[in-house]
Amino acid sequence: MLRKPNYVYGEDTLLKVPAPLNFAKYVLQQIWPYDGIGLINGKTHEKLTFRDLAKNAMNLAISLNRMGVGKGDVIGICSENRQEFFSTLIGIICTGATVTCVNPGYTKGELNHVLGISKPRIVFYSPGAYKTHVKTLNTLPYLQKVILFGNEKLNNTILYEDLAKPVSQVFANEANAVTQDEISLENFGVADVMGETDTAIILYSSGTTGLPKGVMVTHMNLIATCEAPETLDPKEMSMHITPWFHVMGMMGVVRVLCSGGAVVYLPKFDADFFMKTIETYKVVQIIVAPPVLIAVCKIQTNYDVSTIRIVYSGAAPLRDDTIAAVKLRFPKLVAVLQGYGMTECTLSATRDTYLEAQKAKVGGVGRVAANTIIKVVDVETRKVLGPNQPGEICLKGPMIMKGYVGKDRRDDFDDEDFFRTGDIGYYDDDKCFFIVDRLKELIKYKGYQVAPAEIEAVLLQHPGIRDAGVVGVPHETGGEVPRAFVVLQSGYNLSEEEIKAFVAEKLSNPKHIRGGVKFVSEIPKTASGKIMRKVLREMAKAKSKL
Repeated sequence: MLRKPNYVYGEDTLLKVPAPLNFAKYVLQQIWPYDGIGLINGKTHEKLTFRDLAKNAMNLAISLNRMGVGKGDVIGICSENRQEFFSTLIGIICTGATVTCVNPGYTKGELNHVLGISKPRIVFYSPGAYKTHVKTLNTLPYLQKVILFGNEKLNNTILYEDLAKPVSQVFANEANAVTQDEISLENFGVADVMGETDTAIILYSSGTTGLPKGVMVTHMNLIATCEAPETLDPKEMSMHITPWFHVMGMMGVVRVLCSGGAVVYLPKFDADFFMKTIETYKVVQIIVAPPVLIAVCKIQTNYDVSTIRIVYSGAAPLRDDTIAAVKLRFPKLVAVLQGYGMTECTLSATRDTYLEAQKAKVGGVGRVAANTIIKVVDVETRKVLGPNQPGEICLKGPMIMKGYVGKDRRDDFDDEDFFRTGDIGYYDDDKCFFIVDRLKELIKYKGYQVAPAEIEAVLLQHPGIRDAGVVGVPHETGGEVPRAFVVLQSGYNLSEEEIKAFVAEKLSNPKHIRGGVKFVSEIPKTASGKIMRKVLREMAKAKSKL
């Protein structure tokens, strides 16, 4: 059969599919040969070797298996970034159980919603997150046990340390027990799974347009993501600060570890400490969301950040003016690279790579990822479009999720089994992709489709504006018009009319801020840095009722 015209195909890299198709086995095989440090906590300076990460995962898996955990179970992790996270993730998957990763910053209602989707019988918690959620957890009928990271044992909980100890200590009275030094890939086995169909991880969509949905990611989805060519240089130090309960943070780190690279991480972002950590560990590559770059470009510090060569950005569009500011901030920068992805494609569908940094285009999000097919279709007719024609981006390949928990797959996949992303974008003649906006977020003014991200990009060019978000509000004759929510820089006192005039000077008539300007202290965003337009729309409705 011939490939279809106007479909964009990634290179095939899945030439050797590992057996068994258990993702945990794949990771253990990848990291076991490496010596040295794999993870460094930039805040506490704790270090974890590849070998200890693997041994902790295997010991934990044995302990969980003895507790009856296996295929069919869902086990949760709710924690900020910390040393125990990846051993826990891999250890759970070794048993054949499904992991669900939960944002520790969830409110009671959000926690009830996402845990109600996956119904875990056991949840691993960091101490701080547990103290925040304990009252809610006590009301969940399906939750049987809580396992705590750290060394503070609280009522009715189990310590992770007691389960990740050498198995000879945990089961000292049993025959054939081995010590941690003796445990290895040769004497350890993982549960059999159907890698192409069994769910390894349940993650949650960002919830920018509604309540989060449970995204079912299979073992094969995860392996295919790791098998794609490296986007970062594993020989150089990289720093990741995106939360690990988010696919960008989790799989970004796993890919580096599987290539033998060392990762510095921070449990929480602070712009000043972020820059200090770059200096301390001579970080060469940083992987961040755009709000982080905006923050570090607008603070004044004297740290030596000259080691930075690659800045990789994802999770939200990176504006041209931000890219220019980043290049000024990091004096020896080689390239600002971008990727486009989502939880539903287990990381990214398009990406730039460090090996082709010079081919990266300003404002672009790279070329189609390996093993992926992309088509861009007209939002009305569903006709497949060619280069430089914006439409809805649709994805297909082994990295695309199994589906949403409790939702008919046909609701989100078309008749060719392409996932309908709801994102508007296009590719140019060089097959480099560009993202315009979310389909559901486009403002329709008198038949014109206005992208909020374009107006936000202009607002952020003003030196007096620190952050901005735009949504559509009803209008009697226009249908919808843009309303801007603006966070001012300290020391500036801009008026609504000044901001309107600034945008009107730079953008065409349909994109003018006819819906007004609302000054706020912060723009609501997800943990990955995406603007929560649903919250902004609710704020806009509340204002209109005053």
